Amino acid sequence: MGLLVKEKEIVIPGEVVADGDAKPSYGTYKDGDKIYSAFLGLVETNEGYVKIIPLSGCYLPKVDDKIIGRVIDILMTGWRMDTNSAYSAVLSVKEFVTSRYGGREDDLSRLIAIGEYVYVRIIKVTSQNLIDLSTAEPGLGKLKGGRVITINSHKVPRVIGKKGSMVTLIKEKTGADIKVGQNGVIWLRAENPDAELKAEKAIRLIEEKAHTEGLTQTVEAFLQ
Repeated sequence: MGLLVKEKEIVIPGEVVADGDAKPSYGTYKDGDKIYSAFLGLVETNEGYVKIIPLSGCYLPKVDDKIIGRVIDILMTGWRMDTNSAYSAVLSVKEFVTSRYGGREDDLSRLIAIGEYVYVRIIKVTSQNLIDLSTAEPGLGKLKGGRVITINSHKVPRVIGKKGSMVTLIKEKTGADIKVGQNGVIWLRAENPDAELKAEKAIRLIEEKAHTEGLTQTVEAFLQ
């Protein structure tokens, strides 16, 4: 690959980041045989593709993203949720009750109340930015207990790490159960309140130092 900058190096919009046989991905564009950055962000490569992880900006909902939403209204047919973006979304009874409660009908506020959080997958985003959600797969559903924190959504890939390495490290060192939403909303719960707080501080450390090299070693040292 013709990468012209270092992995995780910060680049600016319009900067040439690669050439040759490199392939453009999210946050880049190609002009001739050169690939340019479209954002201020971190360079990341994967299987020949070059992408830029923005250092700032709002979350934009995308189909198949797993996010953590907070219920802000109860509708006749489901729940409206805050997605930590400019757009709210709807989880219908069909996509929640049939998958999690065997089709049982009930007062919707008894199933999920206003203010509660749900780990969901985005299944539809229309051109008018109407967003549909679902919990119809293992691991999704209402989140109970624990604490919810919010970070810059563009730092989420660093919290997760390559193939989940970073979030796995935090789980192993603290014993916390952690669910990371692509929208920057993160839920964590541990039996030990101190461990739960330490997991949160580790995530905050990653958010603060997302642009630095040796981040895994920094986090590992913090968790020792």
